[in-house]
Amino acid sequence: MATEKFLLTSEYEKVDDLIFSVKEFLAKEKVESHILSGVDICLTEALNNIIKHAYNGEQNHPIEVIVSKDSNILEMLLIDEGKSRDNFIIKELDYDPNDIENLPESGMGLYLIKQLMDDLNYYSINGKNYFTLRKILY
Repeated sequence: MATEKFLLTSEYEKVDDLIFSVKEFLAKEKVESHILSGVDICLTEALNNIIKHAYNGEQNHPIEVIVSKDSNILEMLLIDEGKSRDNFIIKELDYDPNDIENLPESGMGLYLIKQLMDDLNYYSINGKNYFTLRKILY
């Protein structure tokens, strides 16, 4: 199993660089480009959510991303020390994708992550929040 750890601080400007590094690591591990696109979307949403909600937009707080890939599973574990979520319910969104003027204003990020990944898990323990995203590779 190939594993790499990535660290960043809670600054929106640093998210793209981290995602680029993760995708570079996964490309070396022969992960297909369409999955890398999904990784990009999921990490963008998840990391921005951590910065916005767990850290209330405050900078300089740690976020750790541990990426593991074996022959048929890609796993990304995001760890932060911010405010934990009260619940981890991903609501189904009822919207018309052709009516972009009236897209839902909240919940869209987690909904997208759920659509792109095969398994999600979130829990908090000892002041840290753990969000795991898994994708089955065929």
